[in-house]
Amino acid sequence: MLTLQLVAALAAFVLLIGFAAMFKVSRATAATASPGDAPPEWIYEAEEAELTGVSVAASAPGFSGQGYVTGFDQEGDALTFRVEVPAAGLYHLVIGYRSAFGEKRLNLQVNSRAHGEVVLAASDAFTETAPVKTLLQEGANTITILAGWGWYDVDYIKLSPAEPLPGRIANELVNPNATPEARALMSYLVDMHGKAILSGQQDYKNLPWLAENVGKLPAIVGFDFMDDSPSRVERGTRSNETELAIRWHRQGGIVTFVWHWNAPKGLIDEPGGKEWWRGFYTEATTFDVAYAMSNPDSEDYQLILRDIDAIAAKLKQLQDAGVPVLFRPLHEAEGGWFWWGAKGPEPAKALWRLLFERLTYHHGLNNLIWVWNSISPEWYPGDDVVDIVSFDSYPPPGDYGPLISQYESLVSLVQGRKLVALTENGAIPDPDLLQAYGAYWSWFCTWTGEFLTGGSHNSLEHLRKVYHSDYVITLDELPRWDWLQTR
Repeated sequence: MLTLQLVAALAAFVLLIGFAAMFKVSRATAATASPGDAPPEWIYEAEEAELTGVSVAASAPGFSGQGYVTGFDQEGDALTFRVEVPAAGLYHLVIGYRSAFGEKRLNLQVNSRAHGEVVLAASDAFTETAPVKTLLQEGANTITILAGWGWYDVDYIKLSPAEPLPGRIANELVNPNATPEARALMSYLVDMHGKAILSGQQDYKNLPWLAENVGKLPAIVGFDFMDDSPSRVERGTRSNETELAIRWHRQGGIVTFVWHWNAPKGLIDEPGGKEWWRGFYTEATTFDVAYAMSNPDSEDYQLILRDIDAIAAKLKQLQDAGVPVLFRPLHEAEGGWFWWGAKGPEPAKALWRLLFERLTYHHGLNNLIWVWNSISPEWYPGDDVVDIVSFDSYPPPGDYGPLISQYESLVSLVQGRKLVALTENGAIPDPDLLQAYGAYWSWFCTWTGEFLTGGSHNSLEHLRKVYHSDYVITLDELPRWDWLQTR
């Protein structure tokens, strides 16, 4: 008697043959009848897809099929593949491409719905992207590549059934002396993994707008130590973020802090984007983090310590008030637009470790849950100093995709052992898509201003759907922290 696995494999093989005949799939492989073989794979050549504003070429060597598609240089340029799959579900999409003019990004649509950006690493030769997980319906589907940054070539796309990533989240913190409050919060986040996503909003002042327009408050509020940076304080800034965070904690909410760290010195302070109050940006300061970290006897290094100690005083107030903090310093380091990431990964990682050691061991701050905020493995400072990994997402307005590629990149970065969070976002991912894709972000945190209230990044209808979803945890659904600490 045929086994169910054998029947399924044979069915997939028959469907594959039919697809190749009907849709001119130039190359394809399918599962054989032997259990344990690789899953079926379908490859669609770009030159056989529907072209909009682009053309077929064959001058660059190394392409597959009869050619490749080039000429992505206008906003409306597009390439649409019509594909068929034997069953509804999640599939891995790989794009064969060439990007001879540096790193590029394209925008993806699946069945006419936005599916986010795909990064094309610089390559003079034809190569492939990392797999992008996409949800396809049984039978016919469309996959469209939109120009995005442009100036790249597309050779083919490849589809194969997606399999879940392995991993088991560790319910522990890197600081063995973590406070009961921090341990309780971490345990709760781990318990919620895969069951729900926590809602979050940057800036306490947005809460009345959410209450009035959405009818719910977030589980998490984001605060910023920006105006506590000494180079800002000496120019007259004042901040009540610490006091507001304590107030939010007493309301039952969860606190996260970022630090737009104004450079310790070397503020250019010129009009046109280099004003002193923009001193966390690389372009607005001459401060050299690589020099500072390589010269611990220098004034620059001592100023770094001064700044860390100033923030330690604020964190101590929070610890004394029993507030656990999802702490996310040195955010978006790999982007290079902030001074702490301007000199590459090694100085940034060294600074992260200095922050961790200074705050944990010198100042005895045990209320912190350490949240790293870059995807690239070369930037990762190490499992021993990171509790949670994260990503900041600003897709096109109204793109409510699940960000599955970024999620899975972070899961792979930590071998599935740590939580993954969406620590800043413009558009909020659709809760239904998060569940369908298995994109188990621990929380989201919508940025302030137009990203919340403007109506384009997040429509009011979408905000209400998100905040009233059974999959999204809001303030009123959080547990009592005093009860959690006694479990």
